[in-house]
Amino acid sequence: MSSKEVAREHKGRTAHSPLTSLEFTRRNFDNPALEWRRLFSEILGTFLLVLVGAGGSVVNAVSNGQISRAAAVTAPGLMVLAIILFMGGISGAHLNPAVSIAFATRGNFPWLRVPGYIIAQLVGSTLAVLLLRAIFGNVGMLGATEPGPGISDWQAVVVEFVLTAGLVSTILGTASKAQNLGPISAFGVGAYIILAGLWSSPISGASMNPARSFGPDLVLWNFSNYWVYLVGPIAGALVAVGIAFILRGRGGGQSGIEAAQGRLQEIVAENTEQPRGSADNK
Repeated sequence: MSSKEVAREHKGRTAHSPLTSLEFTRRNFDNPALEWRRLFSEILGTFLLVLVGAGGSVVNAVSNGQISRAAAVTAPGLMVLAIILFMGGISGAHLNPAVSIAFATRGNFPWLRVPGYIIAQLVGSTLAVLLLRAIFGNVGMLGATEPGPGISDWQAVVVEFVLTAGLVSTILGTASKAQNLGPISAFGVGAYIILAGLWSSPISGASMNPARSFGPDLVLWNFSNYWVYLVGPIAGALVAVGIAFILRGRGGGQSGIEAAQGRLQEIVAENTEQPRGSADNK
């Protein structure tokens, strides 16, 4: 389907039923001509998130402790807030394999797209860490997440499990039609990330994101603790899906699908429509 055909279909869409609107969203999400934009959005978004998340530790090491713990955990939350606001409509701004899996399990996102999203997130994370290493060298463990001093892997995995269950519950809840928050949901997600980091970063690093932890571990080639940041977040995300079902029933509604998949087809349609005045002047 060309961009002009998308525009024409979008033009008449407002007169259709909610069921037709839902079918439009699903059909155009499968349009391969638009997929590369979504994947690029996930690469860029995860790159920016890991750049500030891992960059806090790196810059702290380079600057002899000028980055406080509060600043280090606040920066990723604010970055996620900004990313959701400025390009959440493109891909849904998952930025996190656990979120992609949760959206798919909830029925808001096609499983067929999950591998591509996860690969894009891992690529974005790795690129961010490679940039940090190129600029500053191998300092600050390149922002790697690991259990704190005296904290066992099992303690860390339980904390990551609980934190991610709360994070994904926040994401799924603010995406539901009952809340009707739209882009304002970014503030809730960003605030949760900051609050989680403030109390739990000394325990596990408050990763809540397998992609966030993947980049530093890959570049350092040290996956000794990575299972903590894979098992904990994914298990927590699946529990969050169960919580969402208990609270709001089945997923797959229009608002949840738009939050998970973005509104790229509508954005493309709007950008390809000619203003009435310019068309009359030709």
